[in-house]
Amino acid sequence: MKLFDVYPILNIELSKSKGPYIFDIQGNMYLDFYGGHAVISIGHSHPYYIKTLTEQIHEISYYSNSIYISQKNKLAYLLGNISGYEDYSLFICNSGTESNENALKIASFHTGKKKVIAFKGSFHGRTSGSLSVTDNYKLISPFNAQHETIFINYQDFDFLEKKLKNQDICAVITEGIQGVSGIIDPGLDFFYKIESFCKKYNTVLIIDEVQSGYGRTGSFFSHQLYSIKPDLITVAKGMGNGFPIGGVLIHPKFQPYYGMLGTTFGGNHLACTAGIAVLEIIQKENLIENAKKMGKILLQGLRLIPEIKEIRGRGLMIGLEFDFPIQDLKNSLIYKEKVFVGTSSNPYVLRLLPPLNINENHIKLFLKKLKNALAYLFR
Repeated sequence: MKLFDVYPILNIELSKSKGPYIFDIQGNMYLDFYGGHAVISIGHSHPYYIKTLTEQIHEISYYSNSIYISQKNKLAYLLGNISGYEDYSLFICNSGTESNENALKIASFHTGKKKVIAFKGSFHGRTSGSLSVTDNYKLISPFNAQHETIFINYQDFDFLEKKLKNQDICAVITEGIQGVSGIIDPGLDFFYKIESFCKKYNTVLIIDEVQSGYGRTGSFFSHQLYSIKPDLITVAKGMGNGFPIGGVLIHPKFQPYYGMLGTTFGGNHLACTAGIAVLEIIQKENLIENAKKMGKILLQGLRLIPEIKEIRGRGLMIGLEFDFPIQDLKNSLIYKEKVFVGTSSNPYVLRLLPPLNINENHIKLFLKKLKNALAYLFR
């Protein structure tokens, strides 16, 4: 049997990792400024993270949700306390797409409706419901196309309100900051208006913080910069620092019942231990403030590079737009300069999503490598 070939793969095999660095089987060291799609939040191979997972796996790594798992309650308590959403409930699952599936399901149960409003450029996952609110026709099979989704431009408030006035919309879903489309922040005016519209027309507001959450932008959630409170918040990626885990933060107005949601692996002992360790490290090492501080230092350096035409994002969620397609630049960075970066659906945008515990020396090293890679292209 061979693998089903659906990924464009770099010709690099990694063997170990430490902090913001990863190493291939030849011993080459790479600076990781992508974190595997923003998954690595506390750095690679953090000693406390390894210790807690090792201890847990020696005790019990898995049993189903049919028994009491104290780690689930501890994870929910810590997440509520650190994020400021103490009065919300937590449903634990396995991934970002599953988080969004369950958020959409909760909204539909609550309203009795099925139409959803999403936004141009969105990415919410690859399972059926999440994919239906993802703005990429190439990913959607005829089976996925059965859902009723309306895609709207971020600033088209008149059209948004017109659709909500029909009173047949189950939910409005948006990313805190769009990641895959090239780091697009909808902005203050958008979030204030969308919250106001959803309250006015009794529509559920879902904010997808799968990539933009967990301290990456210098706030625990990116939407918290705007002092709004959505009904449902979805999380994953940095939640487990590489261990598969996701979740939905749920407003107290939603009432659960047995069988409403379910997942075989979600909330298992080992996953929750990973989630707890991440939150404890974020809190103990003040990584949210560090992301904010390092983001400012990184931006200062990036602004001095003339080839960059636009810089978007906040904290350690940065998009760099050039006036040329960046594929060759990306390859130069990875293969010549030994630094991992990301692309986006916009071929002119490079994405930077480093671990939240980087320091000034890592930023200086990255800036040097970026300048070297640009010099190769224009030599």
